[in-house]
Amino acid sequence: MASDIQIVPVKNEALIEDKQLRFSHLLALSIILAIGILCWNLREIIIQIFAGIVIAMAICTLVGKLRSLIAIPRALALIVCLTGLGILTSIFLAIVVPPFTNEFQQLLIQLPTAAKELWELGIGSIERISDIVYGNDPKSIWNQQFFRAGLTTLPDGSTLANGLGDGLKKLLGLAGNVGSGLIRMMFILAIGLMISIQPKAYFEIAIKLFPSFYRRRARIILHECGNSISDWMVGVLISSFCVAILAGIGLSLLGVKLVIANALLAGMLNIIPNLGPVLSTIFPLSVALLDAPWKAIAVIGMYIFIQNLESYLITPSVMHHQLKLLPGLTLTAQFLFTIIFGPIGLLLALPLAVVMQVLIKEILIEDILDPWKNKKRIAR
Repeated sequence: MASDIQIVPVKNEALIEDKQLRFSHLLALSIILAIGILCWNLREIIIQIFAGIVIAMAICTLVGKLRSLIAIPRALALIVCLTGLGILTSIFLAIVVPPFTNEFQQLLIQLPTAAKELWELGIGSIERISDIVYGNDPKSIWNQQFFRAGLTTLPDGSTLANGLGDGLKKLLGLAGNVGSGLIRMMFILAIGLMISIQPKAYFEIAIKLFPSFYRRRARIILHECGNSISDWMVGVLISSFCVAILAGIGLSLLGVKLVIANALLAGMLNIIPNLGPVLSTIFPLSVALLDAPWKAIAVIGMYIFIQNLESYLITPSVMHHQLKLLPGLTLTAQFLFTIIFGPIGLLLALPLAVVMQVLIKEILIEDILDPWKNKKRIAR
């Protein structure tokens, strides 16, 4: 009987458990790599879904604000908000699109003459400044023959204007092919509308994607992400409103045409950090250039002043109680997300940066690097 009993060495059991553990680790690593590769290949669809979530968050924020003011059912509040957004969008397009279409047609025709006048105005200003500083001194840099000869070799205003005109025509030609963009926009809007109709149902589906032991923590983190995006939306809305008011006042004082359209455009493009203000300057600059070259220079100076005021006074004051998003993180997010996701990544750089900031704080720092603080907080 004693000879029939086989004793398995403890070392063999330990080796088997070690091999199983290694296999499970390799399997988990392989699954993570496969998910990463899949997400990279589907990054365009993922960023479009995220854009739909941002739109849904905006709609849900409006619905929540309306219901806090008026005690009405959520379905009725949603209908009122969607109707109001549709009316505002229609009014915006009616104010902005037709005038700029006509102005750009005139710009393409009159751009060579206007640019030449602007070039001559710049040269004349340099000559007057040189006369004030140096007088008629033949030794001055401006009066030296080689400097004047160098200026004559530069392309004149008409050459620059023709090149710019050709570039604008090509840009408008490329903008005509917007079929795929419209399809993507419809997909994003559909995602946003579907989520805004049943936000709790989609939220619970997202929670179930996490392991059971982490679902409670995931619920807290996702709520924090949603609150951060809502706070960012409120801050951007206030900042954009201030920029639109300042642009409208400045353009009115300068006597530039299409004041309302340019002011609305400046406020809307203010949502895009860094690049948006530059794009908002192009349209009033074009309108001013058709009227008088000096107005174009004045418009550039005015927009530089407004953007500095917005960057260093308005936005920090507004975002102080909303978010603490570092400027370096904002610029890095723009560069990184534009490379990964393309133009739509630039548009969504700030909400993506807000979400990444929450995820880094809650998951990387509190759950992985400093888990003892969470345990201490829960114990209290």
